[in-house]
Amino acid sequence: MTEIAESPRSPYKVKLVRGPFVRLEPHPEECADEKAFLAYAERLRSEGKRLAADLFCGAGGLSYGLESAGFRVILSADHDREALETHQHHFGGLTLDWDLGDPERVKRVAELVARAGVTLLAGGPPCQPFSKAGRYKIRHRVREGQRDPYDERRDLWRSFLEVVRLAQPPAVLMENVPDMALDREMFILRTMVHELESLGYAVEERVVDTWRYGVPQFRQRLILVALRDGHHFKWPDETPDKVTVWNAIGDLPEVEGGWRPEGGADGWKEYEQPLTRFQKKMREQVPSTDAGKVFDHITRPVREDDEVAFESMSTSTRYSDLPDEMKRYRDDIFRDKYKRLDENGLSRTITAHIAKDGYWYIHPRQNRTLTVREAARLQTFPDGFRFAGPPSAAFRQVGNAVPPFLGEHLGSAVIAALDDARPAAPTTQKVAETLATWFTGLVHRNVPWLTASTRWQVVSAEILLDRMPPQQSRSLWPLLKRWATPTDTLAAETELREISRWIGRERRGEQLLAVANELVGAPHTLSDDELLSSVAGISQVVADLAILTVPVSDDGDEVGDTHDSASEEPVLARQGVLRVAARVSGEDVHRRNQLTDGRLAVARLIGYGANARSAHLGLLELAASLCRPVEPLCTECPLQNLCVSSKADEQRQQLLY
Repeated sequence: MTEIAESPRSPYKVKLVRGPFVRLEPHPEECADEKAFLAYAERLRSEGKRLAADLFCGAGGLSYGLESAGFRVILSADHDREALETHQHHFGGLTLDWDLGDPERVKRVAELVARAGVTLLAGGPPCQPFSKAGRYKIRHRVREGQRDPYDERRDLWRSFLEVVRLAQPPAVLMENVPDMALDREMFILRTMVHELESLGYAVEERVVDTWRYGVPQFRQRLILVALRDGHHFKWPDETPDKVTVWNAIGDLPEVEGGWRPEGGADGWKEYEQPLTRFQKKMREQVPSTDAGKVFDHITRPVREDDEVAFESMSTSTRYSDLPDEMKRYRDDIFRDKYKRLDENGLSRTITAHIAKDGYWYIHPRQNRTLTVREAARLQTFPDGFRFAGPPSAAFRQVGNAVPPFLGEHLGSAVIAALDDARPAAPTTQKVAETLATWFTGLVHRNVPWLTASTRWQVVSAEILLDRMPPQQSRSLWPLLKRWATPTDTLAAETELREISRWIGRERRGEQLLAVANELVGAPHTLSDDELLSSVAGISQVVADLAILTVPVSDDGDEVGDTHDSASEEPVLARQGVLRVAARVSGEDVHRRNQLTDGRLAVARLIGYGANARSAHLGLLELAASLCRPVEPLCTECPLQNLCVSSKADEQRQQLLY
C-alpha cells in the first residue's frame, strides 16, 4: 500500500466492541508504487479489461459490485485505515491513503486515472453543508463561465469533480445520500450537473430504492451517472423479487449476544447450508474448505435488562411502548430507540450508527442485536468478504458501504451504455436555454407577476389573484403592481377592499392587509430568505416564489438582475410544475415521490447556469398557460420536441388517421 500513514487512533470516536481483531493480507496483485500500477493497468487493458477507480472507496462495497459487473477496480483512495486495509485485501492495484481535500493529492489522482486509461471513475464523496456565502461564490463563477478555483475549499465533492475535470474519463458514477441533492435549492447536485455538462458529459441522476435491486433493506441512495461523448444511459431494470430479512439471514446459525468463537479472528461458527437464492449467492465464493464455516458471526453482549426488553418486543413495538421500568433513555426523544426487525419485511437502513449500539437492529427471532455477518448480508456483502479491525470497525465499514448488489446493477448499466452509443437527451443547459428564451419573449403572461420588481408585488398577487382565470388576473395585475411595498398597499386600503369585492375575494383582501400590517413593522423580513415564510399569511410556497422572482443583492436590496443576486433560487415543485415535468419525462412524478423524483425532474428542466432563474419562471408560466391539466396546447409548447407525452399523443394521432 502506498503512503499509508499510521494514525494513533481511529478517526471515529466510538467505544470498541471487544472481540477478534481481524488483520488482512494485501491482495496478491497489489501494486507497491505508481510504476508498478501503470504497468498493471497496461497489462489489464491489453487483456481487454475495462478499468475503474473508486475514490472514497471505504471497505469496497461499490468496488465489489463493479467487479461483479465486469470492471476491474485498479485504483482506490480513502482516509480510513481499517477500511483501506479491507479494500486492499480484496482488490488488486494501487490503494492510496490520501486526503482528497488536498489539491496536490487531487492532481496526482487525476494524473493516475488518466495515465492508467481508467474507463469508469466512481465514488461517494462525503458531503458537508455549504454556507450561503460559499454557494453564492460558486454560483457567480458558474454564471460568469469561470472555473471554480478548487483550492479555496476542502469540500470533497469538489475534489471528485476536479478529478473528473482533469482526467475526463469516459464514464463517471457517483453515489451519495439523497440529502446531498434534496436541500431547498438542490445546490450541490445542480452545480455538479452543470459542471459535468460543461465538460461534455451527458448526465442522469436519480434517487434509487436499493431494495428494488435485491438489497434487503430500506435504503435510498442518490446516483449520478455521467457519460462522455453524449452516450445515452438507461437505468437498470428492477429485480423481480423483494428480498426479506429472513431470506437474507435465516440460514445463519443461532448465537447468543456476546458469543465469540475459539481461534479469535480465524474462528468460525458451524454452518449448515444455504436455502434461498439470495443465501446461495452469498455463499458462491466461499472456498470448499470453508463450506461448513461462517466467519464474523459475532455481536456485542446483551445486558440483562435489555434482554428482558427485547423479549417483550414484537416488530411493531416502539421504544416508547415499553414499560417504564425497561427504559434507560427518554422516550420523548428516543421513541424508536429499539427496533426488532421484521423477518418478513425489509431491514431498516444499515448505517454506521450500528457500530455504536445496534439497538435499531434487534434480531427478528433472537434477543440480541445483529452480528457483523448478518449486517453484511443485509448490505449484500458475500460471506467470503472479511473486514479488517475490531468488530466496531467492521460494523462501521458495513454501515458506510454501498451495497454491492446496487453497484453491480449500476456497473452493468454503464457497460451497456458504453457499448450502445445511442445519443443522449438534450442537456439541462439546453432545455433551460429553450425555456428562458421562450419566457423572456412572451408578450402576454397568465402569471404576469413573474416579472414583478419587488417581492411584495409577488406576495400581493399570490394572495389575491392566485388561481384566478388568466384574463381577469392580467387585467387586475396593473392595479396591484402600483403597490410596490406594504406601506403602499395600506395607503390604498379602501381601493384594495373595493377590488376584493369586485372579484368576490374579500377574505383574501383582509389577509393581504393583515400581512401588510405585519411587514410594515418588520420591513427587513421581505428581503430575508429565511424569515419570509415565518410571516403569518405567507406560506412557504408563496415565499419561495417571491424569492425566485425577485432575488436580493448582497446588501439586502431587491434586484431584478439574476447575476447580481445573492439569494438562492429554491426549486419549486408546485403541482403545475410537477405536471409539466411528468409529461416531459414520461414518469408520474406529479403523483408519487414528489419530494425526490419530482424535484429532480424539475431540476433537469431548469439547470443551474445563467438561464436557470428565467427557465424556472418559464416553467411556472408554462404550467399556467400551455401545459394545462386538460387539453394541453402541445403544438405551441417550447418543449414539444423533448416531451415524451407529446410524442406519445402524436403517435396515437397518426395511428387514428
